Amino acid sequence: MTTEIPWLTLLIVLPLVGAAAVWGLGATSARKHLRTVAVVFGLAELVLLGLAISAFDTSDAGTYQLTETHAWIPQLGVSYAVGADGVALLLVGLAVLLVPLVILAAWREQDGDLAKLRHYLGLVLLLEAFMVAVFVARDVFFFYVLFEAMLIPVYFMIGGFGGGAQRRYAAVKFLLFSLAGGLVMLVAVIALYLNGPGGEQGFLTQNLVDHFAANPLAVSTERLLFLGFFLAFAIKAPLFPVHTWLPDAAEHAPAGTSTLLVGVLDKVGTFGMLTLCLPLFPNASQWAAPVVVVLAVVSILYGALMAIGQSDIMRLIAYTSVSHFGFIVLGIFSFTSLSVSGASFYMFNHGISTGALFLLAGFLVARHPSRSQRLADYGGLQRVTPVLAGTFLVAGLSALSLPGLSTFVSEIMVLVGTFSRSHPAALVAVLGVVLAALYVLLTYQKVFTGKAPQNLVGTPDLGAREKWVVAPLVVALLVLGFYPAPALDLVREPADATMTAVGVENPPTTPDLLSVEGSDS
Repeated sequence: MTTEIPWLTLLIVLPLVGAAAVWGLGATSARKHLRTVAVVFGLAELVLLGLAISAFDTSDAGTYQLTETHAWIPQLGVSYAVGADGVALLLVGLAVLLVPLVILAAWREQDGDLAKLRHYLGLVLLLEAFMVAVFVARDVFFFYVLFEAMLIPVYFMIGGFGGGAQRRYAAVKFLLFSLAGGLVMLVAVIALYLNGPGGEQGFLTQNLVDHFAANPLAVSTERLLFLGFFLAFAIKAPLFPVHTWLPDAAEHAPAGTSTLLVGVLDKVGTFGMLTLCLPLFPNASQWAAPVVVVLAVVSILYGALMAIGQSDIMRLIAYTSVSHFGFIVLGIFSFTSLSVSGASFYMFNHGISTGALFLLAGFLVARHPSRSQRLADYGGLQRVTPVLAGTFLVAGLSALSLPGLSTFVSEIMVLVGTFSRSHPAALVAVLGVVLAALYVLLTYQKVFTGKAPQNLVGTPDLGAREKWVVAPLVVALLVLGFYPAPALDLVREPADATMTAVGVENPPTTPDLLSVEGSDS
C-alpha cells in the first residue's frame, strides 16, 4: 500500500536531522542542552512511528506497505525503495523504542567532556537512521549499502567511547569480521544482478524473486549465492562458529552501544536470512537447512554453557545472546508457520530483554567504585538496591523465558514449530532452556544475594531517570507476555508468505496456535 505521506523516509531523515543538530551544538553555552536535544529527537521519532503505524493496515501485514520507489542509480539498476511488512515494522519499532532509552541511560556519561558526549549522542542518532533504513530497504543493493554503513558509527562507539585497554582491539575485531562477511556478500550481490532481470530496477527484491520464479537459477549458482548472503548474515547474527567478535565488543563497549548492537543491529542478520535468503534462494535454503539447524542447536547450547562460565557480566550477557540467536535461526530454518512466526517475534522480544539486561548491567557497573564488571566483586545488593535487583531479576527471568513474559511466547512457538518438523532438534534445543535457568539464577545469586562488600554498602538505588529507562522495557515484557496478539498479528501473515516463497508446507502435526492467538485479537 502506497501513501501520499512518505512515512518511512521521514523516519529515516528525522534522526539524521537530530544527529546534525547535536553535532551543531558546538558553543560552550549551547552544549549543555545537547542531551535534551538528543532526547527530543528520539521521542519525536517515537511519535512519528506511531503516526506511521496508524497508516499501516495490520490486517494485511504480509504485504509491503507505506512503499516508495525512486530511481537512484538507474544505470546499475539501483533504486531507493522502501516498504514495511509486519516483521519490518516490528523491528523498526524496536530500534525506535531503544534509542531514546539509550540516550537517557547515557545522560550522566562523559560529564567531564561534553564534546565527547556530543559525538556519542550524534552517533547514536546516526545509527538510528541506518537501523530504520535497513529494515525497510526493498532494494538489495540499497540494503547492502546500509548493511555496511552501520559499521561506521558502531566502530567509533566501541573504540572511541568504550572502556578498558582492549576497546580498540574489540572495535577492530568487530569491523574485520563484519567487513569480511560484507565483502563476500558484495560478490553475491553483483552475481545476483548479473543473473537477474536487469534494467533500471534490477535490484528490487520483488523483481528478483519474480524473475527467479519464472527463470530458476542453476542449482550450483543458487547455492553459491545463498552461501554468500548467509555467511554475511551468520556473522552479523551472530551464529556459531563466526560469533567470536561479539563477547569482546560487548565487554568493552558502553552499555548503550551493546544494547543497540545486540538488541537491534544483530537482528539484521536473522532478518536478512528471513527476507532475502529464503525468498531469493528457496531451493538452496531447503538444501542448507539441515546444516543450519545443527549450527543453530550448537549455538543454543554453546552460548548457554559459555555464559555459565563467564566472570564478566557484559561477556555473560553477550553469550546468552549467542544462545538466543540460535533459537531464532532454528525457528527460521525449521520451515513451519509457527516456528517462523515465533522467530520473528523472538527478534523483537530478545531486543527488549537483552536491552534491559545490558542497561541494568551498565547501571550496576557505574555504581561500583572501580567500575568493575567482574561478578565476584559484587554481592548482597538486593537489600541495598532493591529496585535495581528487582528489575534485573525480571530482565533475567525474561532471558530464561519465564511464562508470563513475552519471551516465553516466542520461544515456545519456536520449539513447538520445530518439534513438528524435527523431533531431535527441538528436544536438544530444550536443553538451552535448562541452561538458561542456570546462568540467570547463578548470576543473580552472585550479584544480589548474600552479604554486600563493605565498599558497596550505601550504594544508591535506581534514580528517577534510570527508572524511566527500565520501566518501558519491563512493561513491554509483561504486557506482551499476557497479551501477545498485537505482535502476533504482525508476524503471522509474513510467516505464511515466507512459507509460500520457499515452497514448503507445514507438517500435518503442526498445531494451529497462530489462528488461536489471532482470534483473540
